[in-house]
Amino acid sequence: MDEIATATRLRTTQGSDTDPLFQPYRLGPFNLRHRIVMAPLTRSRARQPGNVPSSLAACYYAQRASAALIVSEATQVSMQGQGYAWTPGIHSREQVEAWHRVTQAVREAQGLIFNQLWHVGRISHPALQPDNILPVAPSAVIPEGKAFIENERGEGELVPFVRPRALNIEEMPYIVAQYERAARNAQAADFDGVEIHAANGYLLDQFIETGTNRRSDAYGGPVENRARLLFEVAEALMPIWGPDRIGVRISPMGKLNDIHDDNPEATFGYVAERLSDYGFAYLHMVNPALEQMQNGQEPDPKAMNMVRLIRKKYKGTLIVAGGFQADTAAKWLREGMADLIAFGRRFIANPDLPERIRLGAPFNVDDPTTYYGGGEKGYTDYPSLAQDRGEQPKACVDQRWR
Repeated sequence: MDEIATATRLRTTQGSDTDPLFQPYRLGPFNLRHRIVMAPLTRSRARQPGNVPSSLAACYYAQRASAALIVSEATQVSMQGQGYAWTPGIHSREQVEAWHRVTQAVREAQGLIFNQLWHVGRISHPALQPDNILPVAPSAVIPEGKAFIENERGEGELVPFVRPRALNIEEMPYIVAQYERAARNAQAADFDGVEIHAANGYLLDQFIETGTNRRSDAYGGPVENRARLLFEVAEALMPIWGPDRIGVRISPMGKLNDIHDDNPEATFGYVAERLSDYGFAYLHMVNPALEQMQNGQEPDPKAMNMVRLIRKKYKGTLIVAGGFQADTAAKWLREGMADLIAFGRRFIANPDLPERIRLGAPFNVDDPTTYYGGGEKGYTDYPSLAQDRGEQPKACVDQRWR
């Protein structure tokens, strides 16, 4: 859908006191001003060497602090967990210090930010791994597609995936420990909470889904075993953060990164029901109908049945991300299919997205060629409505965040 048509649809549901998008919401210990969440967005701009968040990252996130909640870009929990060139980690002291500058900038802009904890598993390449070793996975199943690496010339390059190494059962505590260390580091960096990334075909999702888990030990076979690693990670993080500052992201029926499950209703129904018992801040679901809704089509009935299943099984706060316009987001909230709606790419070009939705203002047009890698262009240079009025945005006045 083009930008003019999108803006027209937006204006038909411009924000008001009765618009469900702009109703306050209690999320764990936090009072949210509205229901518009910024979804995690990989931007591949970490400073090298060391995959350290750049000084621009503080400005970028502070510009978007009007979101009810920011979920940070996926952040690798270890060197082993990296799957793309120039993505940030949270496993070194330098990374923690840099993330602290980000959280300080967001807090000064009166925002709220959770750190998404990420291990990519097989969606990696030896060029991204310490000592060029093989990526790890639940089973040695090579994914279709290509890895994004930095080549010898310092340029981004797509190269074929390799066959990963299946993790030994003795290594599982080490994987859990990576998340535990990252969670402590996120706390040291002064994030408001953490989100466990168990979606989109990455390591925890690889264990959960049958297409990537061929194991026959305690971490394979029935769904109770396949989901074991996710729950071990969740339980390791609870003493650090407390349940009301932890979220989990899942992607039932997702296809990203060559993932699939033979019985997604049974698999994700179980996962959602178990997660409900922990009293977490939220469950963050990638919309199963994302592809149809992005293309302006009616959602697939199977996808909507999955949404209703997760809504039924998970008793806490449900965030749904992907494929929404303002009117469809309001409809889902009104019909109780979600409590909060996460917008992703729309936040790239519109740092003040909630204000634009509330006023029915037009959107900036995003530039996909600047999504990944680079500097300020396509990252912190998209204008806000305040800038269009000639005002200086408060979030980036401080030179520390430039």
